[in-house]
Amino acid sequence: MHRLFALLFLLLAGLAACAPVDPDRIGPDGLPLPQVYRIEEGDRGAIQFRMLDSLNTLREAAGAPPLSLNARLNAAAATHSRDMAVQNRPWHFGSDGSSPLDRLRRVGYTGQLRGETISETFETELQTLAAWMDKPDTRAVLLDGEANEMGFAWFQEKNGKIWWTLVLGDGTRTGPVAEANPVPDLQG
Repeated sequence: MHRLFALLFLLLAGLAACAPVDPDRIGPDGLPLPQVYRIEEGDRGAIQFRMLDSLNTLREAAGAPPLSLNARLNAAAATHSRDMAVQNRPWHFGSDGSSPLDRLRRVGYTGQLRGETISETFETELQTLAAWMDKPDTRAVLLDGEANEMGFAWFQEKNGKIWWTLVLGDGTRTGPVAEANPVPDLQG
């Protein structure tokens, strides 16, 4: 009797393996296609704090001080993410020729710009952070010991593509936004 059940189980398992697979869900390499990471409006705070906590963990391990979220830096990052989508290219200059320094001035940030990282991707914020940490130039920006404030925002297109922008500043140094810290080409 046990042999009959075992045989029946194997037969059913074999038939289940023959079930048709949706060809639209399989890539040319035969592997399943990734699902689109969709961000809902209500996810904004959770995503920003997940990025902040993750980056602060990496900074602590590197001996850098923790960051805090800054609303003005968030606004500058959001503006740039949307503008990159409009331009359909990841770069540090706005469609009006504005630089990261110009964007910080426009939102009234009085601290010093420490750096900016950007990305055009379909990946989550944590996958994007991992990609930034893999590159020496973006890792240097993220682990900058002089930074103490962070702005983080994104724009997601209908097709799922996400334009990420992370801006770091030093809010203890007030006055004109310093132009002494150039922003390298930091695409992730």
